[in-house]
Amino acid sequence: MGSLDERVSIVTGGAGGIGRAYCLGLAAEGSSVVVADMADGQPVVDEIEAAGGKGLAVPVDVSDEASTRAMAQAASEHFGRIDVLVNNAAYFKQVTRGPWHEIDVDEWDRAFAVNVRGVWLCSRAVYRFMKEQGYGKIINISSNTVWKGVPMFLHYVTSKAALTGLTRSLAREVGDDNISVNTVAPDFIPDDDMLRTRGNHSDEVIAQRAFKRMQTADDMVGTIVFLAGPGSDFITGQSILVNGGAFFQ
Repeated sequence: MGSLDERVSIVTGGAGGIGRAYCLGLAAEGSSVVVADMADGQPVVDEIEAAGGKGLAVPVDVSDEASTRAMAQAASEHFGRIDVLVNNAAYFKQVTRGPWHEIDVDEWDRAFAVNVRGVWLCSRAVYRFMKEQGYGKIINISSNTVWKGVPMFLHYVTSKAALTGLTRSLAREVGDDNISVNTVAPDFIPDDDMLRTRGNHSDEVIAQRAFKRMQTADDMVGTIVFLAGPGSDFITGQSILVNGGAFFQ
């Protein structure tokens, strides 16, 4: 028996990286998982099914209203319900860093279209299904850059900061529907490309933690599973920092 047996979870940006870890972690606890991504999510579904779980790959552009509605409808039609939404898809790796006054307006708008509007649209798309069943979990993925005030990254940091307000306000609006809304903020979790190009940055980040090691995607899974499950049913409107005890300078 898993802690998420009979539940259905949607993970946006689930086809790779941290999103893939969320998908596999939720499935390992018994949840059926919708791998929603612009990239092909079928390889992750194949991993889930090879381990005895249930999955469904659904293409989605989180910044597009019609696409998010189609995602929710596909999940409901295939599995019969939607219990959990993990708003993981983000505009991050593509971001151009630089002084705040030199950020291109189109890039600023793109960061907000994915990181803020996308969270709102996906949450709105699943809302009617959660409301009808009288239960739901919305988990938004923010970033420790908000608390650190990371420079040369203003559009990304600001968009992730917006999720704190979105989470707290939305939690109050959907509380009567027995839907919880929380935010989880990871620290820097590099992939292989980041390690090659930003290795020194990784060392700097590690030095600022109580646990002096690299953070991995698996370090996030326990918190996501907890917030998706019954043990967190009285927790809503909160921001949880999963950062190895990072202190902010």
